[in-house]
Amino acid sequence: MTKTVVIVGGGSAGWLTAGIIAARHNPLSDDGQGIKVILLESPDVANLGVGEGTWPTMRDTLRQIGLSEVDFLRSCDVSFKQGSQFINWQRGEGESYYHPFIAPGGYGSVNLAAHWLHRGTNSTFADVVCPQGKVCDLGLAPKTPQTPEYAFSLNYGYHLNAGKFVELLQRHCVEKLGVEYQLGHVDQVLSAENGDIAALSLTDGKKIHADLFVDCTGFAALLIGKHYNVPFVSQRDCLFNDTALAVQTNHASEDTPIASCTKSTAQSSGWVWDIALPTRRGIGHVFSSQHVSIGKAEDELQRYLDADPALAKDQPSPRKITFQPGHRESFWHKNCVAVGVSAGFVEPLEASALVLIEKSAEFISNNLPQDRSAMTVVAKRFNDIIGRYWIDIIDFLKLHYVLSERTDSEYWREHRESQTMPDSLRDSLDLWRSHVPWVSDSNNRVELFSAASIQYVLYGMGFVTDINSSRYRSWNKDAALADRLMQDNLGKTEALMASQPTNRDLLNLVRGG
Repeated sequence: MTKTVVIVGGGSAGWLTAGIIAARHNPLSDDGQGIKVILLESPDVANLGVGEGTWPTMRDTLRQIGLSEVDFLRSCDVSFKQGSQFINWQRGEGESYYHPFIAPGGYGSVNLAAHWLHRGTNSTFADVVCPQGKVCDLGLAPKTPQTPEYAFSLNYGYHLNAGKFVELLQRHCVEKLGVEYQLGHVDQVLSAENGDIAALSLTDGKKIHADLFVDCTGFAALLIGKHYNVPFVSQRDCLFNDTALAVQTNHASEDTPIASCTKSTAQSSGWVWDIALPTRRGIGHVFSSQHVSIGKAEDELQRYLDADPALAKDQPSPRKITFQPGHRESFWHKNCVAVGVSAGFVEPLEASALVLIEKSAEFISNNLPQDRSAMTVVAKRFNDIIGRYWIDIIDFLKLHYVLSERTDSEYWREHRESQTMPDSLRDSLDLWRSHVPWVSDSNNRVELFSAASIQYVLYGMGFVTDINSSRYRSWNKDAALADRLMQDNLGKTEALMASQPTNRDLLNLVRGG
């Protein structure tokens, strides 16, 4: 039976995995039924320290492991995130659109996208079907001071200080959930006769035995990569970006407004992320080193920083991060499972890194094998599900690029070339030219991106679906309901714009007690 789980590596991946497993399997149990959870971290390895945006799923994760939202908000320099705003992605002429976290009105009952297309309205798709874009325009919060923890007026995730988040998770996991924390550097991986990992030998001579080993060692991929040599599947031919320049800079003043969304601004050969926290902004330029020089990329980032009067003038030098976009061929091999960067890494567009950690850890926790033969079956199912997630992520990220009409660089032109697209995305685009994405399109229970998310990107980027077929004319029976939902959205938008506090005001209230 699986009685001991060793997680190798800290960071967000390691501590989230430890917390999710420990919260369910109770290492502190006196009846001997709990699972021992050990997190082993090398004192010589620094955490990556990026990944500061989450999906709304993080609210459920934090609640599941027993963290107070107020403690989290105060401890980790947190702000509320209600989606992403994409600036200059379509034509590079100052246009923008939102991918909000709230679904269109009546989602699941009526497909408002088809009715929006039919009406040919000048209003953006997001503004017609949900209030969140207008709320983000004003920098408003997704809840009020009276709203209970984790509840909301508008669905939200978080922006956070990744370093402080790791510190909070570590304290909570060790002090409240019974995770055993050990410092040590792995010197050798000891194998059992069947090829499983039997134990880890540390440089101080200590050996750590376990039934299951979780590789959270980041780019080093110490177990899944270096020990087992599980192949890495590069996605460089599809997703070109392989370098990032990251900087953390202060607000110009203590009352500077805090944006309610992640801002993503397209550049000549990449894009700039902009994440606002209560005390600072995290800004970075992610780009393709094959399409732009490091010097020009630095200049583009500096121009972005210099153009914003809300930033402090004394800015630190950016930190350079290089990566190979892609993922492992499989993620659970023998009694070793990779979670986080050791499993794969792509550019942080749409903040998919942390949610994939959450999903992976939840599956491990919910399916801890009762014996070794069961582990083989569980591993196969895990590989199928996580492999499907990676297909969804790659298709969805690439979608943002193939819809762009920018022609100002080879980077944007090459992204639209058919040979750089996955077959699955090409098939979907062919379908969406005559079919509005909808909940009935897939019976896949493990998809990451809903039809609503696809609609926000497609129609935010100006994609056109032909709705002049008899199939869509038959939807006229829903016209009255669609009209009512769109009208209701106008009322909700006005009410929320009048009632919600700003992100800054609400966070100041929380942080001040």
